[in-house]
Amino acid sequence: MIARCCSRACLRPGQRAVARYPQTQPIKPSTTAFRSFSQWHPRPTPPTSGYPRRASNFSQPRRTKTFRAAARDLYKEYPFSVSLASLCIITACLGLIYANYVYRSYIIGEFAAYPEPIARHLRRALFYSNHDLQPENAIKYYMKALDLANEMGLDPLSNEILGVKFQLASFLEKQVHQPKMAIEVLERVKAHCVAWEKEFGSLDRQREKRTRVLGQVVRVSVKLGELYAAPEVMETEHAEESLVYAVTTLLKEQERRQNEGVKEGEGDWIGADEIGGALESLANHYESRSQHYLATPLYLQSISLISPRNCHAVTLMTNLSASLCQQLSPSTPYDPPVDRAALVSNARTWARKALDTAAAIEPPERNAECDQGCAVAMHNLGEFAEMDGDVAEARRRYVEAEALSKAIGFAEGLKMSRERLKRLEGSIA
Repeated sequence: MIARCCSRACLRPGQRAVARYPQTQPIKPSTTAFRSFSQWHPRPTPPTSGYPRRASNFSQPRRTKTFRAAARDLYKEYPFSVSLASLCIITACLGLIYANYVYRSYIIGEFAAYPEPIARHLRRALFYSNHDLQPENAIKYYMKALDLANEMGLDPLSNEILGVKFQLASFLEKQVHQPKMAIEVLERVKAHCVAWEKEFGSLDRQREKRTRVLGQVVRVSVKLGELYAAPEVMETEHAEESLVYAVTTLLKEQERRQNEGVKEGEGDWIGADEIGGALESLANHYESRSQHYLATPLYLQSISLISPRNCHAVTLMTNLSASLCQQLSPSTPYDPPVDRAALVSNARTWARKALDTAAAIEPPERNAECDQGCAVAMHNLGEFAEMDGDVAEARRRYVEAEALSKAIGFAEGLKMSRERLKRLEGSIA
């Protein structure tokens, strides 16, 4: 009411109060059919100061980096982690390459000469021999491989099948510690080889195989001599029989070739080193039984077959000197009396020659065998001087042998030299 009265009081005289609506602008038709999202919702303007302005994904296109640039940026941000990861990746790659090489070379390559069924049994046998030691399983798979080879008709005297039998014998000797079982395997191999040589060795078409089989007979016989002489077996008669058979077979074939000449297709015979080794094995056997008159000529022949630049020649010469000094021929009415002074003089000559030979050998041919041979030769010279009654010379040689044995860590030589020196001092006192 008050507002209405006031409005009327404000009217001029003669005017009538009329209710009116407020004046509005007429709606103009829109010139566009629709508006975009950005028009209806305008983007707020970012502040010009304060927090840094973020780049807009809508306004700027995304830039892509090369692999090299990304790797460089990653290394700059995490140098230690990136280096460690790279090293691990390279190591893993090298490990894969090496594993593939070992698999191809040793697991597949070693058995490439065998048919796959036989190779499978041999791999299992070697696994139970070298990695997971289970003798029963190893022997079982070796026998399965040999039985399968017989069923498939493979040559039982080929290098591949003989190699399986030798591997079995070595396993029985060294890892199972059953030399008697190894002897049984090798005796069968020897008997088979000898029987084949007697039946087919004279055929012309079998010349090459005869040479190979005869060489295996010699090697197996030498190994049998070593096994028969082992402390677990100690069958010296069988050991001597095997070694004599090996040396006899070897020298017979060598003599036949010298007289008749090498026939076409026969191939090369056993080398000088193996011949010397067989002779030395028999000489060592005779020496162990104090049959030095039989060991001496074998040592001499072994020395003639070995190179003077080989340290083993020093060992042979020291053994020969010891054998000469102890040599006593069988006492029969037809044997001349033994001149002990001449034997000791010859023994001293060979001991000095051993020292001279060792002094002429230089690295890389020189090894520990040369040094041990020198220590033994010095000790032998002391014993020879003691036999002649020259106590001063004997003491000097024993002291030299003791010093050298101590320097090279030769325990046996050190013990023997000290015992001799103690005995000399006791005899003088």
